[in-house]
Amino acid sequence: MPVAETDDVAGRCGGRHAVVVGGSLAGLLAARVLAEYADRVTVVERDRFPVEAGPRSGTPQSRHTHVLLDGGQRALDELLPGFMDELRAAGSPRVGLPADMVQWQSGRWFRRTEATTHLYTGTRPQLEHLVRQRVLAHPAIHAVEATDVVGLSGDAGRVRGVLLRERGDGARAAHAVPRPLAADLVVDASGRGTRAPQWLAALGADAPYEETIDTGLAYASRVYRDPSGRIGGQELGYNVIPNPAQTYGAVVVPQEDGTCIVTLSGLRGDEPPTNDEEFVAYAKRLPHPFVHDWLRAAEPLSSVFGFRRTANIRRRYDLPGRRPAGFLATGDALCTFNPIYGQGMSVAAQNAVALRDVLADPRRTPTTRRTQRAILASAGLAWDISAGSDKRMPTATGNAVAARAVDRPVSWYLSRVQERYASDPVVGRAFRSVLTLSAPVTTLFAPDIARRVLLGPVLPSPARPPMEREGAGATGCAT
Repeated sequence: MPVAETDDVAGRCGGRHAVVVGGSLAGLLAARVLAEYADRVTVVERDRFPVEAGPRSGTPQSRHTHVLLDGGQRALDELLPGFMDELRAAGSPRVGLPADMVQWQSGRWFRRTEATTHLYTGTRPQLEHLVRQRVLAHPAIHAVEATDVVGLSGDAGRVRGVLLRERGDGARAAHAVPRPLAADLVVDASGRGTRAPQWLAALGADAPYEETIDTGLAYASRVYRDPSGRIGGQELGYNVIPNPAQTYGAVVVPQEDGTCIVTLSGLRGDEPPTNDEEFVAYAKRLPHPFVHDWLRAAEPLSSVFGFRRTANIRRRYDLPGRRPAGFLATGDALCTFNPIYGQGMSVAAQNAVALRDVLADPRRTPTTRRTQRAILASAGLAWDISAGSDKRMPTATGNAVAARAVDRPVSWYLSRVQERYASDPVVGRAFRSVLTLSAPVTTLFAPDIARRVLLGPVLPSPARPPMEREGAGATGCAT
């Protein structure tokens, strides 16, 4: 039996010290949970936190479009009561779906019926700043900034801390002897570029098996001001969703300062450019000119920033193997998704809720492996959505691309769901609840939904971009 089955995460934390590697959203929320069980929680962050909300080098994706899904909103309010009120007060736009979004997918325009879910489209730096203020105010939580974690201490049976190296200029800092920081629990929240598999191997432990699906999708983003006031003032957005037959995507959403952020995406070999003029021209590849027309009239406020690392990667720490007690992974360090689906921040919050629930369960001992399984399970729905969609793309590669026998009937059923959710409000409500991580996929198989999917017709959808909400008059948005 693996050593990890014999330890007690809550017991090891209780009255002791926990270290969280990474001070992004996943790390901060994990630290807040652990503060209820440990005397001290140290968050080690390679950057210096900005005094005000703003991008930092450790989160290059923060310059791109981010959305907070309904499932993430609920999780954040559970972890930090009243947080969503704070986010609203800070001006983060609340965009209702499908009412506030002009949306295209698979050759169909979406009806803009009453909103059944809402996205928050403020910047990631704003949301992280608000979370950081709340979390670091806790007296048990301490942040160590401008410091790299370069390894783990302990052995293959138990992690006993981390090895730290201060960041600085020149070769002296790079060759400085790491200093140890003892801990009873180490949580890796260092993100997509985690080095934890290598650290574990250095202790003689087994690195996790990694499942990967990579479409080669790339995207580029730029901030604009809309002189016409079509987007932002009316809390509207544009969304062109790619699929295997039409591989280009676009998102235009408002931000908290009244600007709009535009993200264009394409697959391997035809990536969106980071040149200013070519960025606008790239939008001509979309199946309708409405985004390109808007871009030509909008005022650019930033450079174009590109992002290429979009593979889905799931690290299976839950599988059998020689892995030490006292080590957990969360957030992107555990399961990272193609960012085009906008799941990352919401899953980070749901991971922290899963950690809280395991530690608070009086009926079962929260061993390292049991806790890790629960955290991974909380990312399962997002993985099924992101990886399930990406494996159908023509450029998909990776060891998890192959379809299983069970995938075929499920894929057939879900294709019928997708044919209907653009125009059927009942199917649309159910499907959006799953896509926003607020309901399980079994929702789509409820009797009333199954009848519409299996027996009902595909209802008509708009023939042109619907620039008005149904029954609500003009929205002020026109191509």
